Amino acid sequence: MQIRHTSTIGRFPSVTLGWGKDEEPEKNTGEGGCRQWLRKICPCCCQRPSKDNDIADKVVTGIDDADKLVGNGDKPVTNGSNLEELLLIVRSIDLMKKKKGQNRMEHHTDRYYGDGLIIRRGQIFMMWLDLSRPYNSNTDRLHLELRTGPLPTVAKGTHVIIPLVEELEDDRWEAKIVQRDGNRLKLSINSPPTAVIGRYQLTVATQSPKGEATSTHDPGNDICMLFNPWCEDDTVYMDNGDEKNEYILNDVGRLYYGTENQIGSRTWNYGQFDKGILDACLYALEKSATPPSGWGDSVNVVRIISAMINSPDDCGILEGNWSGNYVGGTSPTSWSGSVDILNKYHKDGGAPVRYGQCWVFSGVTTTVLRCLGIPSRSVSNFNSAHDTDVSLTVDVYFDEKLESIDHLNSDSIWNFHVWSDCWMARPDLPPGYGGWQVVDSTPQETSQGTYRCGPASVNAIRNGQVFLKHDSPFVFAEVNSDKIYWQRNLDGTFTQIHSEKNAVGHCISTKAVGSDERNDITDLYKHPEGSTEEERIAVETASRYGSKPDAYASPIAQDVSIEVTMDGEGPRMGGDAELTIVMRNASSLPRTINLHSQVAVMYYTGVVKATVKKDQIPVELLPNEVKNLEWTLQYQNYQDQLVDQAALMLTLSGRVSETQQVLATQFSFRLRTPDLIIKPVGEAVVGKKMAAEISFTNPLPCTLKGVVFRVEGLGLQSVRQITVGDVASHSTVVQTEVFVPTLPGPRKLLASLDCKQLTQVHGVADINVKEE
Repeated sequence: MQIRHTSTIGRFPSVTLGWGKDEEPEKNTGEGGCRQWLRKICPCCCQRPSKDNDIADKVVTGIDDADKLVGNGDKPVTNGSNLEELLLIVRSIDLMKKKKGQNRMEHHTDRYYGDGLIIRRGQIFMMWLDLSRPYNSNTDRLHLELRTGPLPTVAKGTHVIIPLVEELEDDRWEAKIVQRDGNRLKLSINSPPTAVIGRYQLTVATQSPKGEATSTHDPGNDICMLFNPWCEDDTVYMDNGDEKNEYILNDVGRLYYGTENQIGSRTWNYGQFDKGILDACLYALEKSATPPSGWGDSVNVVRIISAMINSPDDCGILEGNWSGNYVGGTSPTSWSGSVDILNKYHKDGGAPVRYGQCWVFSGVTTTVLRCLGIPSRSVSNFNSAHDTDVSLTVDVYFDEKLESIDHLNSDSIWNFHVWSDCWMARPDLPPGYGGWQVVDSTPQETSQGTYRCGPASVNAIRNGQVFLKHDSPFVFAEVNSDKIYWQRNLDGTFTQIHSEKNAVGHCISTKAVGSDERNDITDLYKHPEGSTEEERIAVETASRYGSKPDAYASPIAQDVSIEVTMDGEGPRMGGDAELTIVMRNASSLPRTINLHSQVAVMYYTGVVKATVKKDQIPVELLPNEVKNLEWTLQYQNYQDQLVDQAALMLTLSGRVSETQQVLATQFSFRLRTPDLIIKPVGEAVVGKKMAAEISFTNPLPCTLKGVVFRVEGLGLQSVRQITVGDVASHSTVVQTEVFVPTLPGPRKLLASLDCKQLTQVHGVADINVKEE
């Protein structure tokens, strides 16, 4: 007779029902309670399960000890050998991360201390996977996963899933098998040029018909991702090799100090590749508490670094001290490099290092930016203004008796001030404002509530375009503000009594590329003082966006307008570029203008490469006259400066003599390249040969060297290269390509030209393929 245990309670018969009071309960066999009870009622129908038949369908394996496998749920633990016959397990990962190995050499990271994998985004890298058995492409699946930041998220780019593909494509995370060796696979992995920088944790997930497995995270396989100045699609791309060697790879520099008449220099050890520096730089990024999802944006990263170098509001790297009392720290003049500062900050858990002044802030900023892959340099400005009220002027106030009003005289002019320039495209600004950007980490004024400054476009500062972000007004005042003297009137108002137009921004200096000489870059920051009207136009344009827009005389009328027009589809490559400048006088009086023009070659990212032509054009307008001025850029002016996309930008500025109205406009255009002409020959039928003639005429007055055609078409022709060779000036070449269509219907045959002297040349032909 069945009896109930009096000492047990619960829902299931296994714990509430027994065969006798003295009978011991069965040991846990992994069965549920209901099944045990049913097996006792009817042993024939409910047999005890076999331990050998129940295997795990998903496991997590360690890389160092792949044989220790853990089953899911209540399933019994089995030894690794049985699972290996069914599951695909990653036994080990070889990231090929040695300093002199393929990855680090190709990514220009071989000089960084240590043997971790340090790579640059937008560029492929290699790895080996050692698997428990050979990979079967028909039944097995494999993908990589990278995670960065405290809360990795796929949507935010901080949790990356990298699939295996047949062919790698640009601008995306992908992996491709490039070699097989028994149980080993060699993968080529591509990253997008917009990838988040920082430290990634790597795991590998596999799937086979019998289950899934994921490798455990091994800190030794973490991957450090940096910006890539060698990648054309990265915003920090720099095309000049000597400049990359200087502004990324050089770990020693020169800082300039003193006065404009007595410029001193000292050597500074940037040490961006030294032991612990990369870890310290990444630690500073993490300490900023900014979302890692924003670390793929070079502008955002520069603003974070600018804030984190100083300490007032975020416990940053350096504490400033200008008191002369440096007890409890190191005198700013005693530092000779950034390495000790950054390592001490990291070692002390983020406690600010004491003490720094402007050259120390700049030296550390340059180190961090170069370490993270952003081209940068330290820059010294002599007679550097500190504008405290966003007036874009240095103001000196006197009372009625010409006595100084000290509490109002907060603006100052430093003998020298040091900041950093960094190089990047500025997709957040209009074209033409990429290139060098000012980033100043010395805590002077706040920007959006935080002590930081920049990046501010040097081109914008030069032209007085202070409405362009970030912090352009402050930087403009540092290099090109006027010193204005004000006297208080009896009624409490102030009258301007004197101004100095050449008081600030002298001998702006940085270390020359490839040598220890001083390079004067003042002309990058401002038009020559006093020699051209362009400098005055820039100053007055900027002042209108400051807190004292009436510091300069306002125009008595604004009745002249200017615009640029272009006929048809625009100028062609190899010929003269012709544009029309349209000027309108809406007044009933004559107007006289001195018009300044300059044209610069740009990369498609908006970074200016070089100015190729400058002119001054005197213009006289009759009352109510509309005048068209033909503007021409001859081929010889631009032939040696062209880059991909052949983009140019015309900048016009001027002043109306009678009214003091300022005129300014910019016009971007490109030189049209010729097309490849593709002419199908014969009937297009699936499985039958046909041909296409590809013709090209060289538009340039010089020989094109090493021309190559690339031809392809889905369902027509796989990618094929045709070596054409040299093509003489203005000559035409014709190549015939024979192919066999494989798919019916409307198809497109594509062709492009590859040549260093001429880019963006391509063509297409529509081909309707009939069934066989």
